[in-house]
Amino acid sequence: MEFGWSEPERNYRARLRAFLAENLPEDWWSEYARRGPSAPKVMAFARGFNAKMVETGLLTRHWPRQYGGEDAPPWEHLILSEEMWSIGEPRSCAYMATNFIGPAIMAYGTPEQKAYHLGRIAAGDVYWCQGFSEPSAGSDLASLRTTATAADGGYLINGSKIWTSYAHSADYCMLLARTEGATRDGITVFLLDMRSKGVTVRPIPGMAGEQDFHEIFLDDVWAPSEARLGEEGSGWAIVRTALHGERVGAARHEAAARAVAHAVTYLKACGRFDEPVVKTRAVEALAATEAARLLVYDVFDRRAKNLPPTADTSIARVAMMLSDKAAANFIFEFAPEAVCLDGDPKLFTQVMKALASGVAAGASEIQLNLIARDHLHLPSGA
Repeated sequence: MEFGWSEPERNYRARLRAFLAENLPEDWWSEYARRGPSAPKVMAFARGFNAKMVETGLLTRHWPRQYGGEDAPPWEHLILSEEMWSIGEPRSCAYMATNFIGPAIMAYGTPEQKAYHLGRIAAGDVYWCQGFSEPSAGSDLASLRTTATAADGGYLINGSKIWTSYAHSADYCMLLARTEGATRDGITVFLLDMRSKGVTVRPIPGMAGEQDFHEIFLDDVWAPSEARLGEEGSGWAIVRTALHGERVGAARHEAAARAVAHAVTYLKACGRFDEPVVKTRAVEALAATEAARLLVYDVFDRRAKNLPPTADTSIARVAMMLSDKAAANFIFEFAPEAVCLDGDPKLFTQVMKALASGVAAGASEIQLNLIARDHLHLPSGA
């Protein structure tokens, strides 16, 4: 089968590109995108940018009409992701809220939660982060230790989270905590107000991006029962649904492909693209991005046909990570000077994103374990 975009889909992509050209500052790549979508400067910019997206009906177009969307098909959601992520994600963390946090609330929230949270997400005036990974459990959600103990019409939450992006400016956190037992059946989801007493956020220094990751410490944080999403112990099912949107929600394949194309242009301008080894490596990097693209498209095809999610989501996630790194390795091998602070901001941004690619949106090791279990059906410990 030969895949091709329809005329309405091509027109939608053109509309997005025109919107970006009109609403991004001239120094976008040098002063914003290279800092990463979680940088304070980018998050501050995103509030005004997202408001403009709301005005033009672009922020939650893929949502159902009853929640502020336009019932756009999943393919338009993918196009939105490709265009936004490839330019450095000017929505900042709003992509998470529209990709999977909002849909999780649609599926499992109470009428009151839907009315309050979905309206604010659709209005573009609220920031979210996710509290999943933990120091002792990483991305292995079934091993989390943060606890939520019933108390006075709510819960007292104690524990810590790690590798949390956007936490320094987030208004709410989609938080996982253990309400009972020691298995995945005891996990519960909370929509936690980040301004709650007992919440402490500390940045984790690193090279991936400006304030890209954080630790969150929770000391007797009280959350009302109204903050619980779904029933007690239903967190695993909620998260599995949400993560199928998160794992492929950031179109890393498209960003990597554009970075390779830009690197080729850069090398040609420098007179360094004539060597066969350079051309070979460029083709190999581009092949990795195209393989990831087709795997991601297969996931979206299943979504468009209302088919249940499978382990293909994890396979596509790992492929995107590999494409990210293939593009970064090509850039670093043949244009290392471009990765300096005063180098080419587009190539610099790709290399920096690739540093965190194996951690963000689900650690690669965890994804490989899920593939071994759910796709290859290997026994535990094999």
